[in-house]
Amino acid sequence: MPIKLSSATLAELPAEIARPRFSHADLSAGIVHFGVGNFHRAHQAVYLDDLFSSGSGRDWGIVGAGVLPSDAAMREKLRAQDYLTTVVEEDDGFMAARVTAPMVDFLDPTDRAAIVARLADPAIRIVSLTITEGGYFLDSAGQFNFAHPDIVHDGQNAGAPRTVFGLLLAGLAARRRNGTPPFTVMSCDNIPGNGHVTENAVAGLAALSDAGLARWVADNVAFPNSMVDRITPATTDHQRDRLRQQFGVEDNWPVFCEPFRQWVMEDRFPAGRPQLERTGVTFVEDVAPFELMKIRILNGGHAAIAYPAALMDIHFVHEAMQSDLIPAFLDRLESEEIIPTVGKVPGVDLAGYYRLVAKRFANPRIGDTIRRLCLDGSNRQPKFVVPTIAHRLREGRDVSGLALASALWCRYCFGTTDSGAVTEPNDPAWARLQKTAQAAKADPMVWLGLGDVYGEVAAAPAFREAFAGWLASLWKDGARQTLARYVTGPA
Repeated sequence: MPIKLSSATLAELPAEIARPRFSHADLSAGIVHFGVGNFHRAHQAVYLDDLFSSGSGRDWGIVGAGVLPSDAAMREKLRAQDYLTTVVEEDDGFMAARVTAPMVDFLDPTDRAAIVARLADPAIRIVSLTITEGGYFLDSAGQFNFAHPDIVHDGQNAGAPRTVFGLLLAGLAARRRNGTPPFTVMSCDNIPGNGHVTENAVAGLAALSDAGLARWVADNVAFPNSMVDRITPATTDHQRDRLRQQFGVEDNWPVFCEPFRQWVMEDRFPAGRPQLERTGVTFVEDVAPFELMKIRILNGGHAAIAYPAALMDIHFVHEAMQSDLIPAFLDRLESEEIIPTVGKVPGVDLAGYYRLVAKRFANPRIGDTIRRLCLDGSNRQPKFVVPTIAHRLREGRDVSGLALASALWCRYCFGTTDSGAVTEPNDPAWARLQKTAQAAKADPMVWLGLGDVYGEVAAAPAFREAFAGWLASLWKDGARQTLARYVTGPA
């Protein structure tokens, strides 16, 4: 019978499963983390688990927090197993499992007062976030959206916040009243300038109700930028079954991920920080070059391969990379249009970095799905693809491949694959996107009218012409022939 994961059963786990060299009794809380999803548990939590197992930094235990129904579900699952997680790393010919234990508590998402009280606790010196790209209330220009109903509510009801930023602000306000130094706010999301974006959100929300608090935040709270990377798919029942069968462990919510992980961070932590450089984190003065490299080459690459694969009814990412056309499409797009916009990154060979990225995409053991890559394009395209288009247009360079990537997204949002199979809704704005994509079949410029996605890029004649041509080709010949035309076309 599989062993149900808990603190009491750690000693009973099979010898091949690594386990923490500390107990919860050794830890005290120092970090509150919003967004306890798979990525956090495969990334930040693993780095901290390594640190605690080395005997260092045990006053930086994690307290989970959140505001969504999914946070409540995760809390219930993790609480039942003493906040432990089984992390399984996989690559071709490699598989290793470990149990991590850096989390000491998980606050009830419905108890806002308890969350604010923990944020006000002087022991909490860092508040970290993985709330996804769509959680930052950004408009098409990447600016904080003051008009969003939840932000308007929090601006008018500081004592009853709905959003993460309202909670952060309530906690900071309490610390200000109490004379407690502020915590550092550390975003771990894939957004350019994620620290700056978070600062704008918190200070912008404060300005809606308390100008003095807004100035205090701007003057006293640190928001370091960071770049994070690890491919971490959603957990499936198949993976839970594999964990039971191969390792004899019953885990409510295990995490399967690739072996690769990376974290580059600006060293701005006035209230102190764990010594994560001991576990492989790179601290730098300016994370922007690393961040731009990752967002454009890796995240932009994911967006590029997702939609042609979906239109060709390919299920897994590694299957897409085994096809005859999609890797060739990605190679040309990256080498000709994406990588030239990145610039120099200290100590990094960009061509080598891309080869590593392509190898990671091809990992057959991760089971990452094309549908996951297609998810939430309305939030991801403006961050991962459109800025690259804008960059090349400013320099007067060709955008044909990027226009094709955008046309593929439009065609995907129509709601059927090339075979006629129905595409289930896969975006918070799916109804609007599908309606627009259906109208764009007759008039491609309707799609470019999505101002919150394309902004000024939509007005560029070179992009408009290329987009319209590729969309017409996708409808006439399908994704496969259209990709072949791009791959074999003139350089």
